[in-house]
Amino acid sequence: MDATFTAEQDEIRRTLREVLLKRCGPDEVKSATRTAAGYDTSLWSALSEQLGLPGLATPEEYGGVGCSVTELALACEESGRALAPSPLLATAVLAAPLLLALGSGPQRAELLPRIASGELTAALAVPGTGLATALGLTGDNRGDWAGGGRAGGVQARRADGGWRLYGQAEQVLDGHSARLLVVAAHTGGFARPRTLLFLVREGAAGLVRTRQTSLDETRPQARIELRDVEAELLGDEGAASRADVAGALAAVGDTAAAVIAAEAVGAADRVLERTVEYVRQREQFGRAVGSFQAVKHRLADVYVQVQAARSAAYYAAWAAAAGGDRDGEGPVVGSLALAQALEALRTAASEAVQLHGGIGFTWEHDVHLYFKRASGDELLFGPVHRLRAHAAERSGLFEEAGL
Repeated sequence: MDATFTAEQDEIRRTLREVLLKRCGPDEVKSATRTAAGYDTSLWSALSEQLGLPGLATPEEYGGVGCSVTELALACEESGRALAPSPLLATAVLAAPLLLALGSGPQRAELLPRIASGELTAALAVPGTGLATALGLTGDNRGDWAGGGRAGGVQARRADGGWRLYGQAEQVLDGHSARLLVVAAHTGGFARPRTLLFLVREGAAGLVRTRQTSLDETRPQARIELRDVEAELLGDEGAASRADVAGALAAVGDTAAAVIAAEAVGAADRVLERTVEYVRQREQFGRAVGSFQAVKHRLADVYVQVQAARSAAYYAAWAAAAGGDRDGEGPVVGSLALAQALEALRTAASEAVQLHGGIGFTWEHDVHLYFKRASGDELLFGPVHRLRAHAAERSGLFEEAGL
């Protein structure tokens, strides 16, 4: 493993940081989250057209840049520093890889170039609040999380030579604004139960999307209601029934874990920087707060934790780019890196609130954006102890220890 970054990777980070510094400060972030889309559409267009961000890890044959997960993770580390609200995670990290892995030739040819250009945004909709389970991060995703043939979840049935969906999905990232939904639905009833993926286009009859109030406004979520909605099966009709949907979702989960870990590291690093800047300026008893030994020790502990999380996130991104770990025999580095990064972000944000003193406890203060991101991400993709427990279970750690 070569741990040094290439000139191209350094350029991606530098360019993206410059753009976000100019156009995505805390005030701009707060304004963008309150728009109908939930993000700055002009900034998204600039990131798509100038940097090719949504197509960074998409193959060149589909209009992408052709880079790997490593470059995407580095880009997300920079977007995490600014807490930039955008459909990047939902579109490029969750939905696009599923289209690439399971889509038919015509589906890939039609949709992936539009995603790579930034024209088309997409979202992954899974039933209930089971995104982390569906991605195989906190539990086995080969169970009945998609509905299990019972009432609830999302059900699919054949009708008039096509497919119809009915049911509901909660906590769909960017689901209120995405022009394409990739919906996981249960089909076959009790006799031949299986989970398949379907495409639902914007404006489909019977599709009701409601933006939900979320703790972290930089990650807008929606409730998706499917009232007998026409859908298109993802993949060829014959091959789709034999496709390993759970395996594809778990593979996307490993990649997403590495990317989200890098994003969390970027956020933790930036909130730590802000805290250090503040304690250098804030005076108490005639001297800077940062000169007190207890404050130095607290910040030093946070620094070590953030750097350790950064190393884990980089390794996870490299492992995902090198093919990942799908045999379940080795450590699941994506989940472990994500757990470490979320823990580091939570610690850095909590210390920021504490060390900013009275102003830090003001809900409207900028450091609370990072505190909300830390709490929101753990609710969506964690909690940390379940990430670690499932990774240990998949790697056979408890069996080797005789537990």
